Amino acid sequence: MNDDNRYGLSRRKALGGIGIIGLASAGAGMGTTAFFSDEESFEDNSLEAGELDLYVHYDFYADQGEKLGEYTDSGTVQGDESDGASVSYGLEDVKPGDSGELEFSFSIVDNDAYMWMCGELTENNENGRTEPEAEVDDTGGDPGEGRGELADSIEATLYYYDQDGDSEESEIFDGTLRGALLALRNGVPLDGEGAENPVDDRNPFEGNDSDGEQNDICVLLDWEIDPEEVGNEIQTDSVGFDLSFYAEQSRHNDGTNNPCVTGREGEDFAKLEDELEDASWHARGIYGDGGGAANRELDIRLPDDTPVHSGNENFAWPNSQDVPFELTIENGDAIWSVDGNEVTVEDAPIPMADGVGVTAKSSKEDAIVTVENIMVNGSTPSGATSVSAEEETNHIILEGATLQEGDVISGDVTFEWDDEPSREELGFRVDV
Repeated sequence: MNDDNRYGLSRRKALGGIGIIGLASAGAGMGTTAFFSDEESFEDNSLEAGELDLYVHYDFYADQGEKLGEYTDSGTVQGDESDGASVSYGLEDVKPGDSGELEFSFSIVDNDAYMWMCGELTENNENGRTEPEAEVDDTGGDPGEGRGELADSIEATLYYYDQDGDSEESEIFDGTLRGALLALRNGVPLDGEGAENPVDDRNPFEGNDSDGEQNDICVLLDWEIDPEEVGNEIQTDSVGFDLSFYAEQSRHNDGTNNPCVTGREGEDFAKLEDELEDASWHARGIYGDGGGAANRELDIRLPDDTPVHSGNENFAWPNSQDVPFELTIENGDAIWSVDGNEVTVEDAPIPMADGVGVTAKSSKEDAIVTVENIMVNGSTPSGATSVSAEEETNHIILEGATLQEGDVISGDVTFEWDDEPSREELGFRVDV
């Protein structure tokens, strides 16, 4: 398993900005509306000694073939310190062979800054079926909200580009549009030199003297519907998604603060929250004596508590000692590691939840379970990052987070007691 911090989306107020671009395609042509605003705040005194403004310059291009032609748009937008917004982009009535590109470049005025890009799929609808579509699409005219084919039929590439042409393109993601937005849900920490560096060792974007000066490194999102791979199944389908950009001055910060994932505290089990209604499975660690397979201190279970793992289930919990844990998807397998002990689920079902839940449980008097230093792909979520329980059950929801190929949820857990606990009196779990 790779311990490097990895690229990993939702919403957090940091000193910086987010933008909105809306794109609509309708029968006879395409139109756009665009506006950006930023939100700036000082939280927990983490941002000091300086200010910055983020200006986002955008260029938009779309090609719908000979009948509908090409469309371009460009501009520079900036918001004020009180309003925030998200990036919105939508497509409907598109066809195989259509393509487009969104290019973002940045002016960060007054200070160098770490930047993040976030995103989320907001619409992927079937919208009924035409007769040609019905011949190749057996999902029905109304398979349910979010169950269209378009997000999986659009090829998407997200990459850095040096607008001066001095360096080669550096790819951030290549796959389907759905895949790109899943990657962006957990946040992509952008590198100021367009390099593939871990989140805690990346380059900030250089500050500019004014919004008329742009940073050399920009970000492009290309999309295309391959006519050789896609046919009438996407007729009537529509797709929409949000994109966000955040900037935080690099002075006095390490760049690991993730504006795309927010931790929210709550009581009882995380599995009871709405975000985890469609959870696929959970990983557990419970107190036991480490004395045999029947004890099963570590496991991975389906929502109905059916164990689905294999590997080393036994772990003798130390008293009052921090123990590292990590849950990741690697080559399609789910790997649950606690202090180096691993259990695995091969070809794990892809989590469908709208968040990640971390629960701490103690049903014993004078015994405490603490989960802290919770991280997503080596970055620190905004909001709550620790949860504890003493004769109770409490949780944190990582809003917007997900677990896909290469993603890592990590942290430290401590079981503390005066008298030896009975089995399952102490435990913690991660729901995805």
